[in-house]
Amino acid sequence: MERLSWPRTIGIGAQHVVSMFGATFVFPIIMGLNPQLAILFSGVCTLLFLAVVKGQVPSYLGTSVAFVGAVAAIRAQGGTSAEVTGAMLVAGAALLVVGLVVHFVGGRVVTAVLPPVVTGAVVMLLGFNLAPVVAETYWPQDQWVALVVMIVLIGMTVGLKGFAGRIAIFLALIFGYVLSWVLDALTGPITSFSATAGEVTEHLRVDWSGVADAAWIGLPPMTDEAAGVVGIHAPDFSLAFVLLVVPGVIALIAENAGHVKAIGEITRTETDGLMGRALAADGAGTVLATSFGGSATTTYAENIGVMAATKVYSTAAYVVAALTAIVLGCSPKLGAVISATPGGVLGGITVVLYGMIGLLGAKIWKENRVDFGNPLNLVPVAAGVVIAVGDTTLHITDSFQLGGIALGTLVVVLGYHLGRVIAPTLRAQAERDEIHEMTLLGPNPEVEDPGPA
Repeated sequence: MERLSWPRTIGIGAQHVVSMFGATFVFPIIMGLNPQLAILFSGVCTLLFLAVVKGQVPSYLGTSVAFVGAVAAIRAQGGTSAEVTGAMLVAGAALLVVGLVVHFVGGRVVTAVLPPVVTGAVVMLLGFNLAPVVAETYWPQDQWVALVVMIVLIGMTVGLKGFAGRIAIFLALIFGYVLSWVLDALTGPITSFSATAGEVTEHLRVDWSGVADAAWIGLPPMTDEAAGVVGIHAPDFSLAFVLLVVPGVIALIAENAGHVKAIGEITRTETDGLMGRALAADGAGTVLATSFGGSATTTYAENIGVMAATKVYSTAAYVVAALTAIVLGCSPKLGAVISATPGGVLGGITVVLYGMIGLLGAKIWKENRVDFGNPLNLVPVAAGVVIAVGDTTLHITDSFQLGGIALGTLVVVLGYHLGRVIAPTLRAQAERDEIHEMTLLGPNPEVEDPGPA
């Protein structure tokens, strides 16, 4: 990769930090995890990723959105932060194993097991399964701020060009934060649902009570569930919650594979042989981050966009960005400011963000020209998506159940491959039955025999 002067390298690195920053700290907040810890480990895991791929796939690892829906389901069932990170750790380990298999066997195995119709469906159900989270958790906290932020985000995404358009979520969040602070100053407290209290209370939109006491320099806090503090903690494991999270691995495989190919096209280099390394590196990053209570990671399209816009593909710029994130992650005061993001602001952002995640599945279908005139593609996907969106549950025993994302994913994956097995058999049987029926009936009695020519 090319080498720039250090001032330019630092400047490009700063752009990468800004590009990844919004999503990297928004998603942990939505999942109830510590954003400061996520930022810290995004830097650490990026350095790990660059080392594993030997600097040949310049990319940044930020917080993954693939598990947001599953985490919402875990929280709804009373799951703790330790159980959330434990489930994501297992998913990271699974991705690491997939990466190793792909590295030694080749990338074709991914397409064979997870063709575009399947990956698109899983990405879609991961996004649309989150609709109730917006409607029941974030939007009710401040519906008018949520509405304004949603409109501003749509306007920024469509209207802003270049780099500003790529960080529209970050800009909309800042706008909503300031708007909430101004409304607090002008109108005082609001009476609405409080996610912290779990009921309707009177409270300010922006609560900075924890900011003043936070230190400028230091590691993220230790988790204290009783005090409502989420930070560094050891993971815990629950089979039911692991099954909810593991389907997100499919989305990560599709996402990483797409990003590696995009980087190859942008840099005009051959990256297909690095696919396994990239998947394994992302899996290792997720295992590392979640081992300390952090969020799962993934390669970021936002940073690939920066490369495409600047035409600078320097690995050193990513190292600068990673080191900057580590420095920012060592500021508890910054973490406290981020954690105080008003719920209404998140409502306006998530209503757009979750829908975009779902539609990414449709984008995968379109780009790969998936034919939904074929029942093999249509029927399993139709069943799986509806199961996930409706959060349908299959009660296997009194203590174990499959539902929502996990059940929907199983229906899509297993239904598709079962269909592939039986479809040729059914066609052959139908042809045999038709021939047998014609043999029994003989010539069609309604057709007059024309006789000899």
